[in-house]
Amino acid sequence: MSTLVFYSEFDSFEEWSALLAPHLPGVTICRAETVQDPDDVHYALAWKPPQGFFAPYRHLRLLVNLGAGVDSLVGRDDLPEIPIVRLSDPDMARMMASYVLFAVLRYARDIPAFERAQREQRWHYLHPRAPSGIRVGVLGLGELGAYAARELARQGFDVRGWSRSPKEIAGIRCSSGLGSLNDFLSQSDILVVMLPLTPQTSGLLSAERLAHLPQGAAFINVSRGAIVDQAALTAALRSGQIAEATLDVFDREPLPPHDPLWRLDNVLITPHLASVALPASAARQVAENIQRAARGEPVLNQVFPARGY
Repeated sequence: MSTLVFYSEFDSFEEWSALLAPHLPGVTICRAETVQDPDDVHYALAWKPPQGFFAPYRHLRLLVNLGAGVDSLVGRDDLPEIPIVRLSDPDMARMMASYVLFAVLRYARDIPAFERAQREQRWHYLHPRAPSGIRVGVLGLGELGAYAARELARQGFDVRGWSRSPKEIAGIRCSSGLGSLNDFLSQSDILVVMLPLTPQTSGLLSAERLAHLPQGAAFINVSRGAIVDQAALTAALRSGQIAEATLDVFDREPLPPHDPLWRLDNVLITPHLASVALPASAARQVAENIQRAARGEPVLNQVFPARGY
């Protein structure tokens, strides 16, 4: 008998267990506190487990990270030397793309200006702009970034993408490498940050780099807060160098009540929900990787925390 141990402070054990059980008839699914014999634990489905979580499970064969981002695993010294996989769920990609599309359209159609005018009971007409004249830069062209970039291109925006290594995406003007980053930023009327958090991307958007954005640019971050210098971003929003921002992620979460970002009327704050794991659509994928590991076959969507993705 094999056991799958579940850990997450954010996800429903009952929902995941009910959806996984039909696909894993020979596997007991339980929380860490109800594990009968740690030596029977062969699989772990976890999101941000505490330090030392894996120590009791000497026969662990597979760790499924309960999300697409693996930055919470980077730098840990207690990870077992086993395959680690992330969720790669089309519904997560669609959810992310819909959030990005909402945020970009909100700026492209000048909705914040109309919201301010409404609060002042003021009729304020701004003529709509053609999407083809708005340059949207997607910083990070991984699975989620590429999906969002294609959706934006379908709406007619002038979409440009940047990644660390070269990528080719039909309809997207792609650039790569740190040498091209400043030029890419200078051509982004709306910047969408979709990079994974790695040692190389931490602090990537410094005050100096943010200054390369066009005056009055809009800034959208749906990746990780630590990629941007939050103090520098706040200063740029206060000065108007960056006109508007939609922020789903922060360098500290929850965002502390005293943080100045809360009080800026040109910032929309959401609580890290641009894309989340949906058990109903992801359970079959999790079960398939567990079945592959049980048969000794290569797993899908393997990640390498040392690389950060």
